[in-house]
Amino acid sequence: MATDPLGTQYWPDIDGSRTLVVPVGSTEQHGPHLPLDTDTRIATAVAHTIADAVVAPAIAYGASGEHEGFPGTVSIGAAALEAVLVEYGRSACRWAERVVFVNGHGGNGPTVRSAVLLLRYEGRDVVWFPCAIPGADAHAGRTETSLLLHLSPEVVDMSKAEVGNVADIADLLPSLRVDGMAPITPNGVLGDPTGADSEEGRRLFEALCVRAGDAVQRWSPSEHGVIT
Repeated sequence: MATDPLGTQYWPDIDGSRTLVVPVGSTEQHGPHLPLDTDTRIATAVAHTIADAVVAPAIAYGASGEHEGFPGTVSIGAAALEAVLVEYGRSACRWAERVVFVNGHGGNGPTVRSAVLLLRYEGRDVVWFPCAIPGADAHAGRTETSLLLHLSPEVVDMSKAEVGNVADIADLLPSLRVDGMAPITPNGVLGDPTGADSEEGRRLFEALCVRAGDAVQRWSPSEHGVIT
């Protein structure tokens, strides 16, 4: 398992040869039944299963402009997020041998990749791991709801779970990029969370953690700086 969180440690105890794992999430709407910190919860939970690593406090704000039609969403935008990640990596690499950003929000992906590529170009051993699940629905649907029912059942209100827009995400992307989420899904859901199940969430989470652990152990980044 991972070591104690970075924020609870004392500087003389930090071993500079260690891997620093940094959860990157968001504060954005996840339908009427999931909390705003859903992505951050998932990224943090995955990060804490990575062996022989120091886990940093999460970066809990991301590029979530498409969700700003819903109250509670706070997006810092792609430019600000990239700047934060680049400066974070530059600072952390003064003492950490290597850094991995564990990204829990799909919308952060292009920005995390850009930041990592710059850091790698500068000679820093920084990579990123996306918390992507094959076959998952797009947002606040069965997949994320099942994960939260496993990880944090106390914050999931299934009495408010509603079917959202179930169209293929590829068909929705053009409108999503121009107009955001609200016009295509009034309840903020892309998918159907009503059949979500904690046991399914456990299986999905365990498989995701195995992938993350194996990816960190191999440490074989692609040309985009991603490990999978």
